[in-house]
Amino acid sequence: MSKRFISVNGTDFAAMVFAGADNLRDQADKVNGLNVFPVPDGDTGTNMNLTFASGVEELKKKPSAHLGKAADALSKGLLMGARGNSGVILSQLFRGFAKHVHDLEEANAQQFAQALQTGVETAYKAVVKPVEGTILTVSKEAAKHALQVKRTADVLELMQEVLGKAKEALLRTPDQLPVLKQVGVVDAGGQGLVHVYEGFVAALRRGGAYAYGAETAEDDGILDAPFELAVPSAAMAAAPETLELAKAAHAASRPAQAQLATEDIEFGYCTEFMLTVVPGKTKGQTFEESAFRARLGELGDSLLVVADEGLVKVHIHAEYPGEVMNEAMKFGDLSRIKIENMRDQHSHILEEHGAAMPARPQAAAASAKPAPRPAAKRYGMVAVAIGEGITDIMTSVGVDVVLSGGQTMNPSTEDIVKAVARIDAETIFVLPNNSNIILAAQQAAGLIENKQLIVIPTKSIPQGLAAIVAFQDKADAAVNESAMNAAIKRIKSGQVTFAVRDTSMDGIEIKMGHCIGIEDGTIVCSLPGLMDASKKLLQEMVEEGDELVTILTGVDAKPDETEELCAFIGEMYPGMDIELHPGGQPLYPYIFSVE
Repeated sequence: MSKRFISVNGTDFAAMVFAGADNLRDQADKVNGLNVFPVPDGDTGTNMNLTFASGVEELKKKPSAHLGKAADALSKGLLMGARGNSGVILSQLFRGFAKHVHDLEEANAQQFAQALQTGVETAYKAVVKPVEGTILTVSKEAAKHALQVKRTADVLELMQEVLGKAKEALLRTPDQLPVLKQVGVVDAGGQGLVHVYEGFVAALRRGGAYAYGAETAEDDGILDAPFELAVPSAAMAAAPETLELAKAAHAASRPAQAQLATEDIEFGYCTEFMLTVVPGKTKGQTFEESAFRARLGELGDSLLVVADEGLVKVHIHAEYPGEVMNEAMKFGDLSRIKIENMRDQHSHILEEHGAAMPARPQAAAASAKPAPRPAAKRYGMVAVAIGEGITDIMTSVGVDVVLSGGQTMNPSTEDIVKAVARIDAETIFVLPNNSNIILAAQQAAGLIENKQLIVIPTKSIPQGLAAIVAFQDKADAAVNESAMNAAIKRIKSGQVTFAVRDTSMDGIEIKMGHCIGIEDGTIVCSLPGLMDASKKLLQEMVEEGDELVTILTGVDAKPDETEELCAFIGEMYPGMDIELHPGGQPLYPYIFSVE
């Protein structure tokens, strides 16, 4: 007979989280397979796994028998490690949960149920346009049912009810999202959440004893696949553009520092650490965020302070990192300390790019005062891209930082926060260039201090490039935001790739090995040859009045086929301008934009 849990404390909750994390990790490939386009970019399971693993890491560092403290630790780790839409939503579910139990040493079944509901409310608020038939729906139906369960005072029984309702809701997702039903899969994010809840139940059935990395609970009989129709497919319905980010790539940008002499770097050490506030650590010293930020601001520049209920993330460029850390240690304990010598990095960058060291003018006199440091520039820009050619294009038209992403490694919220911190600008525009990164970028905006961060919801590389071209350095931020959003609506994006299995989609029969033409997320053709599919896609994209076709060639594009494609455009559309650029992107031989 299983142990009864009239309430759960922080230790019980940690066991539940560890079991959920292990189960999610073990099932990540399965969750990756639950996608609705026949191309190999499934990353939902990976994103959820990496997000949850970040939360577990934080929880292991700060174990507590106090439920509120344990939940807070998990929430903070999830927040900073969140990746992809599913990861962000998962982090918000447990962020809301943590807020509700913050002051509770332990929670009974009713309190636990209400915490699940608060998590759902927090997650829905984080999504601009919630879509039913997703992880949101699964979490909502499960939490709603939990609130209605009145007959039990046992948290284990409650979680069994929650798991059962989550599985039922998961089974209904194909009826809510037609694209899921077409291919015969359930929602990937919802499936991932079910695996987490399975782990919760398994840990409670063991009596709350579970160590991270322990043996799985398969003999508990609850970890079986809940939906046998969920046959792995290969791409995400909302984001086929994710394939453009299939492998990590080196960002070959030429930084602004390459225009400076190494000796001109005033603050030479990039310093990062986490501060855990300990009230009363130093007599007479009380942590106050604004005063702390002001004090650190005197010690360097590029300062980022993110405070969240006792945990403070600090990033600063300082000349004396020890002074910064000594100041912080007055208020608590330091962890995750990282210090990098930017002068050494700068010299390496110059060597890597073959740049000569800028000449330094001779001092007019020994007593001459150094020139004042330039003020922060008005605008900066961060973009996500893959492929050396695409990265070069982005940097050549003004992007300050290009983040590499991929099908199993979408940039996390923390990655975006760090990229923004590297730019000394008042307002920074972020171009995700992938629908699965937009939520993480929007979440990063809420963590930025002393800078305005504007997310332009670009879903493809062509949209990102169109937004960059629409940007005007002398225009107001609001005017630029409006112009960039308008530009992404005018551009038509297309790409060709290869099908990895037979299926039927958007009324089109798709055969494994055929070439698929995709226009703005919709499959428009599936044909045996790459040239046939590319030409058919262009015919679907080009309309009367269009003037320009831009082609980004991928690593698999062949010069003779590219030449044939350009000749086809010239014959079919006389007078149409063609711009051809080596993109270097994997998986897509060609990416097109038409305008």
